[in-house]
Amino acid sequence: MSSSDQSPPSLYAKREPIFPRRVKGSFRTMKWWLLAGMLGLYYILPWIRWDRGPEMPDQAVLLDLQGRRFFFFMIEIWPHEFYFVAGLLIMAGIGLFLFTSALGRVWCGYACPQTVWTDLFILVERWVEGDRNARLRLHRKKWDFEKIRKNGLKWTLWFLIGMATGGAWVFYFADAPTLLVDLFTGQAPMVAYLTILVLTMTTFLFGGFFREQICIYACPWPRIQAAMMDEDTLTIDYREWRGEPRGKHRKSEGAENLGDCIDCMACVNVCPMGIDIRDGQQMACITCGLCIDACDEVMDRIGKPRGLIGYMALSDHENERAGKAPKSVWKHVFRPRTLVYTAIWSAVGVGLIVALFIRSDLDMSVSPVRNPTHIVLSDGTVRNVYDVRLRNMANEEREFVLSITENPDLRMSVEGEDATSVTLNPDEMAQVRVYLEAPNGTEAAAAQRSSVRIWSTIAGSQDRVYSETVFNGRGQ
Repeated sequence: MSSSDQSPPSLYAKREPIFPRRVKGSFRTMKWWLLAGMLGLYYILPWIRWDRGPEMPDQAVLLDLQGRRFFFFMIEIWPHEFYFVAGLLIMAGIGLFLFTSALGRVWCGYACPQTVWTDLFILVERWVEGDRNARLRLHRKKWDFEKIRKNGLKWTLWFLIGMATGGAWVFYFADAPTLLVDLFTGQAPMVAYLTILVLTMTTFLFGGFFREQICIYACPWPRIQAAMMDEDTLTIDYREWRGEPRGKHRKSEGAENLGDCIDCMACVNVCPMGIDIRDGQQMACITCGLCIDACDEVMDRIGKPRGLIGYMALSDHENERAGKAPKSVWKHVFRPRTLVYTAIWSAVGVGLIVALFIRSDLDMSVSPVRNPTHIVLSDGTVRNVYDVRLRNMANEEREFVLSITENPDLRMSVEGEDATSVTLNPDEMAQVRVYLEAPNGTEAAAAQRSSVRIWSTIAGSQDRVYSETVFNGRGQ
């Protein structure tokens, strides 16, 4: 047969499912506590109440799309204050850079939603099917009643977790108790049901079936993290100068020449990514620390010192290989790069806090009506029209008194009002049409353009804001 008749070799390798073995240790315990804390916070937070007074939502954390506001306990963010949200996103990005430069992919290993929900799904899988060997046998087994029963129960629990995930998400956008009743009575908006369905299926598929593939192929962070890391970044590595050459038979001839690694594969069997850390640092490694727990457990059993696999920096390799003491952890964590990130992160945080405390609880914006720019009345008076938007960001009813400065020739009136004041309810926004008029013969009426400052003052107090604008006369 000629070579042209042969099919080209396939470049696609079928995925082999990963069944991590149960492991105990400090890193696994820390991951359990973090999982419980983060999931508990996610599911419970929408149900926490916070009294903001009458006619105000009493949900502590609420993204009120209808009212176009974000509530976080005592803090209320309006649309024009989106810079607070932008600042928090900047802090999150810089924080991710900071932790990655100091400790590698700790976000991926401990706090990433994909990792957290995958850990939860593996816990359910282990509870239903058993530990690693039992799950491997079930996976290789032909479909029978036992396999259908166990997979059906596992998938049902996964689906319920996914539904709870989507359900918790929509509660952040509406009053949670009311929405819960509406969901079960069929009165909730269709977008709520669609959101729950989408998040249910993505959680079910990503946490149950795709798992490490999301981290390796879908997530861009493994490819970006290299720019955040250097030779002083602490990450998980294998001390090959201590572990090599590997060997299982410790009582055979030449065993004294073997390293500490007994090639038991414990570090591989517990890895949720299915990698062998002894092959060196890899893009797929999420630095979850489970291989450290597994290896330390084996070292304890064979009477060898712990730390064959552990957190270390590339800059310490040669020192440890030569038998010298490595740098202290703090020298790796606190170095110029991390200090710069910390300074930037802190500066943004302090700026947001200062802006939060000095912000005013009233807001005004002025937009001149441009078509036409001005109107000449029958008596020669020149009129300009403005749309003034007022926001009462306080929890009480207040009267906004409008006035002008910078030009004594101008007179003000409010459309539909006998006085130049507007009363707004708590957390209410209103748009009013304001007229500025310059009588015939005044300088403002004859000029092409005059500067004017419109003030909004809270009746009975000194609180006030202003907006700069212009008055267009006949001269333009």
